[in-house]
Amino acid sequence: MMVVAIIGLLMATGVPAILSVTREAPMRKAVNDMLDICSHARAQAILRGQMTIVVFHPRLRQVALSGGADASVPAAPATRVGRASVNSAEFDPSVVIEGLGINNFDYTDSDGEARVRFFANGTSDEMTLVLSSGGEYRKITLEVTTALASVGNVR
Repeated sequence: MMVVAIIGLLMATGVPAILSVTREAPMRKAVNDMLDICSHARAQAILRGQMTIVVFHPRLRQVALSGGADASVPAAPATRVGRASVNSAEFDPSVVIEGLGINNFDYTDSDGEARVRFFANGTSDEMTLVLSSGGEYRKITLEVTTALASVGNVR
């Protein structure tokens, strides 16, 4: 009975830790979704040999890869282990878009849509996205000549 009680106690203390590992925090999920979408857009543009566009709706906190998937082009692999590739995302209400700059234009407070183009030669428009959640800030930038996204801390 003591062994069963000890195992039960260990399981009860371990369940919250296991659940926290399987559920992504809102900021981490937003950043990972953005990296996934940018990676997928770059891969599609290069593999298809045509421009691919990522569309932002800043006020709605949404981002999506425009256009449908082409069956003749292999899907881009997911950047997260155990998760499917993401083509669109809506950020959690706790995640705020603090800044969205594309080609030196500010789209942070835009009611419409903002577009980032990924080109067939592996380049892209310049983009800087700043996200905040609970005092935590992350900056996602696209390197123009390679269209690769990078993440940095703001504060």
